[in-house]
Amino acid sequence: MILAFITLGLFDIIDILLVALLLYQVYMLIRGTVAINIFVGLFLFYLMWLLVRALNMELLSSILGQFIGVGVIALIIVFQQEIRKFLLLLGSKYNINQKFTLENWFAFEDRGIREKEIVAILGACEHMAKSKTGALIVIAKNSDLQSYAETGQIVKARVSTSLLESIFFKNAPLHDGAVILANNRLLAARCILPVSDNTNIPGSLGLRHRAAIGMSQATDSHVITVSEETGNISYVMGGKIKVRISIPELRSFLEGDFAGFIH
Repeated sequence: MILAFITLGLFDIIDILLVALLLYQVYMLIRGTVAINIFVGLFLFYLMWLLVRALNMELLSSILGQFIGVGVIALIIVFQQEIRKFLLLLGSKYNINQKFTLENWFAFEDRGIREKEIVAILGACEHMAKSKTGALIVIAKNSDLQSYAETGQIVKARVSTSLLESIFFKNAPLHDGAVILANNRLLAARCILPVSDNTNIPGSLGLRHRAAIGMSQATDSHVITVSEETGNISYVMGGKIKVRISIPELRSFLEGDFAGFIH
């Protein structure tokens, strides 16, 4: 009788925990999207290959093995958006670029959001909610949003309640799309945002809300929406949306999420 003993050392436990954490993060990134169905399909394909090999079905095993052989490349192609979001999550969390670039060292005071910008945003959202004026406001945090700003009209103006209201006025030429606020300036208007493919978004939320969720998934920016149909204000960050919030709640979110950035 042969007894087999499995010995687990400290590094083995750390290894298991790190793998579990990695799988959990992957699941969180693809949960609620069509990518989860692709992931399940690939997993079933891999199980079928293992079964074929176990049954010694040489021809079919060799055919499936060709696909398995390029599995890593296929995963990169299929999950390129999810991989991008995962790397963005790591980069945003540790924010190496912000810490070590000389430009940010000398221009730190220009980053973040100031109290008067918050007041301007709150005033505009309150007025637009009452008049049921649709709005989509993106507030940059660490991510560089220049590529998104270039899809619209570059403005580079001081943020004010009247400016935001005039941009989103229904007959204004720049009202269609999003405005991007960065470095205490209104960087651009009429910008096109990526739309989320999350299948769990309620049908009551329209394209404006889907774009807000998509932008918060693709970058670390925070997004405010005002519904044109109901006048409800929503706040989006990290792919999570808080709907029907009040002006005091919006202030609390902004001050809390941009703590350390407000000056």
